[in-house]
Amino acid sequence: MAQLERLKTQLEIDNSDEDMLLLDLLESAKYAILSRRYPYEDFPLNEEGQAMLESRYYDLQVRIAVFLYNKMGVEGQTSHSENTISRSYETGDIPESLLKNVTPFVGVIF
Repeated sequence: MAQLERLKTQLEIDNSDEDMLLLDLLESAKYAILSRRYPYEDFPLNEEGQAMLESRYYDLQVRIAVFLYNKMGVEGQTSHSENTISRSYETGDIPESLLKNVTPFVGVIF
């Protein structure tokens, strides 16, 4: 199943009205993973010259995109309580609990 379809399934979206937004969130998630994966090197590129995400991170990409989608409108919120609903976020960005699943690629400096 394509990343967009997985994201739409998890968010229970059954039309294409938000496809551009969802694709942008998937792209943001991809670059967040790549930034953590390659902190000191350029990202690997495919034949078309686009940054390439390893397939082992596809699930994480969708999970980060779901997080970003659900956080829209309340960016940076650190705490919120109303009736029986309580919200707080680890950081104003993607939480470390998601990004800790990315293994940094490091090399040797000569």
